[in-house]
Amino acid sequence: MVGESSSLRQVWDAIKRAAPTNATVLLQGESGAGKELVARSIHRNSLRSRERFIQVNCAAIPEELIESELFGHEKGSFTGATEKQIGKFEQADRGTIFLDEVGDMSAKTQAKVLRVLQEGEVERLGSARTIKVDVRVIAATNKDLELEIEKGTFREDLYFRLSVIPIRVPPLRDRRDDIPLLVRHFADLFSRDNNRRLPRFTPAALEYLQKARWKGNVRELKNTVERLIIMTPGDTLDVDDLRGIVRLDQKPAAASDGEKERPGTLREFKESAERAFLVDKLRENAWNISKTAEVIGTPRSNLYKKLEQYAISQEGDG
Repeated sequence: MVGESSSLRQVWDAIKRAAPTNATVLLQGESGAGKELVARSIHRNSLRSRERFIQVNCAAIPEELIESELFGHEKGSFTGATEKQIGKFEQADRGTIFLDEVGDMSAKTQAKVLRVLQEGEVERLGSARTIKVDVRVIAATNKDLELEIEKGTFREDLYFRLSVIPIRVPPLRDRRDDIPLLVRHFADLFSRDNNRRLPRFTPAALEYLQKARWKGNVRELKNTVERLIIMTPGDTLDVDDLRGIVRLDQKPAAASDGEKERPGTLREFKESAERAFLVDKLRENAWNISKTAEVIGTPRSNLYKKLEQYAISQEGDG
């Protein structure tokens, strides 16, 4: 994990506190922000570092196969089960299992994962025998699980089991100061991999990259640097080499207090003030809906209605 920004230092501090324990960790953040790197860092710095780190992408496995992948199956337990399979939880025994995109699990699978967390045991498909497992669980999602709970698509009891230690992995726009370090890191990596001479990024080019949108976060930046290394001739990369490849953030700069358009009616003023108040409180509480609702003294369901009414989102207002 490359960077020296304050938001990244907060993540490192959380890793240092969480790693030596057996507590379940929930990583929340946008796609491409680096949740897998955080999970691997926790494992590497844990007492289980010599054991296996098993990764499961819950969104990439078809629903009809995910239970078999996680918990295993006996031969003949279903059509196509021609031999016994050991599940991921058993493979991770004494080590760590990383459940990526945990918000995409079906209700049935959620119930079985909850049982593993509560009882420390799994049951293969087609078997009546339970198997004890000692597994540390790290889960990750780019979804707002509290909103999914309100929708009825995610179990609240599982959420509380997973989020013993919640860690928010910041998007790249919240750590723009890290972009020059990341660019140099990726440039060095891809220059060696592609047998190319390490190019020099001009200060103007680095500043241009810091202003870019990076909707895909660090993953998008990494892919862009690789493309630039391979496709750009010469030993120096300047702004002209970036145009057409890197999209600048088109979001207009915030107006100064004197330039802001004043509300025309009392209702507009109240709505503007209420929206600003909610965004401010959400930021103070790291966009934790339950905590924010408690702090401002309103039911969680009412806060969700306000978020929808004022089109407030972590992506847009974070």
